[in-house]
Amino acid sequence: MLTMTEKHSLIEAAIQARRLAYAPYSKYPVGAALLTASGKIYSGVNIENAAYPVTICAERVAVFKAVSEGEKQFKAIAVVTENGGTPCGSCRQVIAEFGLGTLILVANARGELLREGTAADFLPGAFRPEDLPGS
Repeated sequence: MLTMTEKHSLIEAAIQARRLAYAPYSKYPVGAALLTASGKIYSGVNIENAAYPVTICAERVAVFKAVSEGEKQFKAIAVVTENGGTPCGSCRQVIAEFGLGTLILVANARGELLREGTAADFLPGAFRPEDLPGS
């Protein structure tokens, strides 16, 4: 479990990351900060593209950065948008891949924590690696 100070620090990291978002089409910048079990924080931003389907969300950028550095155990991820939008379904699935107990913090641009819960709370009935035959 994270303390309120730790939660606010993670939210602040997501706010800082959000400033680097590339969102010229939606005008909806998103920042994410992922805390790993080892204590490292990986940030991510949404990166849009004129070919909309190849756009990627901030949450997945943060997770992919962490995994590319060998991290696969996560404690929490903070997601910051202007109005406290929650992670999309694809991002929820990616977070769930690495642990249904990962804490998801959703905050607005002022840093106000609006919602929190585990990946299991955000994605009930998640499809997991153990659901695949032979796992």
